[in-house]
Amino acid sequence: MNFNQKMVALKTIMVKEYLRFIRIWIQTILPPAISVGLYFIIFGELIGSQIDDIDGFRYMDYIVPGLILMSVITNAYANVVSSFFSAKFHRSVEEMLVSPLPNYIILIGFVSGGLARGLIVGITVTVVSMFFSDFQIYSYSVTIAVFVLTSILFALAGFINAAYARSFDDITIIPTFILTPLTYLGGIFYSIKMLPEFWQTVSLANPILYMINAFRYGLLGVSDIDLTTAFIIIVVFITALYCFSLRLLRLGVGLKP
Repeated sequence: MNFNQKMVALKTIMVKEYLRFIRIWIQTILPPAISVGLYFIIFGELIGSQIDDIDGFRYMDYIVPGLILMSVITNAYANVVSSFFSAKFHRSVEEMLVSPLPNYIILIGFVSGGLARGLIVGITVTVVSMFFSDFQIYSYSVTIAVFVLTSILFALAGFINAAYARSFDDITIIPTFILTPLTYLGGIFYSIKMLPEFWQTVSLANPILYMINAFRYGLLGVSDIDLTTAFIIIVVFITALYCFSLRLLRLGVGLKP
């Protein structure tokens, strides 16, 4: 395939993935906005009013970055894991694999759907958060970079989950037992400086901690983690997951009976 043909194929997959979730926006875009609104009411207004400021910010303002990024993570992941598994279920992936289409085009196409959904949900949730908090974005470049990189990372993670999944039940195991606990323990509702020294050290093994703190720096200008370290870890994970995903496609993992 020449370059123009590859671009047409990529655009086709990207448009399909975008339309897939935007057509049912009531199920994909609206629920995260409602959920975050409830978080702000319960944790921000009711519980947060009883908690002292953290790093000079009201508790309500402090949890904004974590809640936004949590929505980005879950939606970027959910979009790709459900889309690719559905493609496996309907055997449409096999048609793409036997075509001259390079594996990296297929992968980028599916990941772009997770990226688009993560960004749209993130922007929607950010708008909702402005009704509860008067935060000012500290660094637009850092904020946008973390937005995009986190969406890509978890879109790739969702792709890997879908590749190994053998049933619809399998695509819920990782989000329920791994992704959700790591997200909640990633510093959304607290600073790790509030933890005992031992648990601070344990928390450093959670990759989501680095993403949330990098995003918090972008929005508020404060972080428990060195910003450079956070970006290095994010990029390393993206590179590793991308290479692993390509290998899964090349070997046909989860596609062969």
